[in-house]
Amino acid sequence: MVADVHRILSRGGVFMYPRDAREPGRPGRLRLLYEANPMSFIVEQAGGAATDGRTRILDVPATSLHQRVAVFLGSKNEVERATSYHRSD
Repeated sequence: MVADVHRILSRGGVFMYPRDAREPGRPGRLRLLYEANPMSFIVEQAGGAATDGRTRILDVPATSLHQRVAVFLGSKNEVERATSYHRSD
């Protein structure tokens, strides 16, 4: 993920790891506290955006240490477009 975020920051684009309906108890594979939040903070400081498909990653309340979330991060325009598609489902 770090290499992908570096590429996004230097070249643009979007990183997507959408939620998985196969396991409803695990809506994503990336951990909120030590994968999604730090990368989201860096991307937002660079002028991008980061969501879980519905809400901003940094606004998602942590309920457990290993809580997993879906992640869409990168260029603000592209993340907003991907989030709008994800919300329409």
